[in-house]
Amino acid sequence: MTSPATTRDPFLIAVEQFDKAVKYLDISPWTAEVMRHPHRELTVYFPVEMEDGRLEVFTGYRVHHSTILGPTKGGIRYHPAVNLNEVRALAMWMTWKCAVAGLPYGGAKGGVIVDPKQLSLRELERLTRRYATEISVLMSPLGDIPAPDVNTNPQVMAWIMDTYSMHRGYSVLGVVTGKPIEVGGSLGRFDATGRGVMFTARESLQKLGMKPSQTTAVVQGFGNVGSVSALLLHELGCKIIGVSDVSGGFYNPDGLNPNELLKHWRIHSVLAGYPKAEKITNAELLELKCDLLVPAAMENQLTADNAGRVNARLIVEGANGPTTPEADEVFRQRDILVVPDVLANAGGVIVSYFEWVQGLQSFFWDEQEINRRLERLMVTNFERVWAVAQAKQVDMRTAAYILAIERVARAAELRGLYP
Repeated sequence: MTSPATTRDPFLIAVEQFDKAVKYLDISPWTAEVMRHPHRELTVYFPVEMEDGRLEVFTGYRVHHSTILGPTKGGIRYHPAVNLNEVRALAMWMTWKCAVAGLPYGGAKGGVIVDPKQLSLRELERLTRRYATEISVLMSPLGDIPAPDVNTNPQVMAWIMDTYSMHRGYSVLGVVTGKPIEVGGSLGRFDATGRGVMFTARESLQKLGMKPSQTTAVVQGFGNVGSVSALLLHELGCKIIGVSDVSGGFYNPDGLNPNELLKHWRIHSVLAGYPKAEKITNAELLELKCDLLVPAAMENQLTADNAGRVNARLIVEGANGPTTPEADEVFRQRDILVVPDVLANAGGVIVSYFEWVQGLQSFFWDEQEINRRLERLMVTNFERVWAVAQAKQVDMRTAAYILAIERVARAAELRGLYP
């Protein structure tokens, strides 16, 4: 959703964010240098038989950034623009996200260069099972636990779990999260990331002295995270005035009903044609006058090119890496509060952790218990990051990184260097 001229290498952004926070910490140079690099990387090239009988070779990745705090955790995305540096960045961000959330995980990420919309269901299953087989040298319930991400879903996770289980000769529920309920998934998992965004936005509005009933909100992206965020913010009392998906932006100053938008999307698979909104561009959507902006699409959406025209008081990141460091600096100078991805969208990995724990012990909680535990962790983590930001007079992203890096660095130094 950004032009090539404004797109920065996400891994360089991740490292820049890391270096900015490290300046506030008293950790050894070798520990910092280790954390600037991924721990291990796997690139796989694998054939898939297509419906017409031909073989097509696909490229996939799995990157582990850190294993210091425990097994690696991170999603798998299917997208034509997947590349190794994107996966590296996402794995690093997962390390900090898990550390901020207080979870016993390191960060990982995976991806396949593919447009899944161009595949039949059978081709998608073949691709998934072959990719799962290729990365199974790294994947295990106590070593590396994948989850859904862009263009992957519970069905894809079920295929991965089944493939891994077939190799082991028994069902291994804990090897992936985000699975369907029927095969060991957790209640509340589908809504978890968007619900966490809502909790974070609610706490941020309170800090700014703003009431949800007097808040206008714009949500970029209408996938799992964006649609759930819009629905729950609407239930909270916010007026949703703008949303977008791959077909463009949609604006109504009098408010949009996310339930109606979702019904339209389920019928047409896109928001295009929704009759109760003005069609605008994605660029125009990001610059709408509003109180709350939730970028919940892809990386590099808020950049030096458009940050000066963003007209929101509060930005809560539903996507991973939507804001470049240059844009962060503009927002800081303009006194726009940015709640970073590693804090705001951690609801997904938190409930993934709940699912993993439930699968390991074969004891499952009801949805009320899941949401109660999620809210408690999201609010606690927000308060911890807010306190660091106030104490050190830094932005919320730097504060979150300070907390996360300090936790990982302390664990690394306690474990020592092997051999």
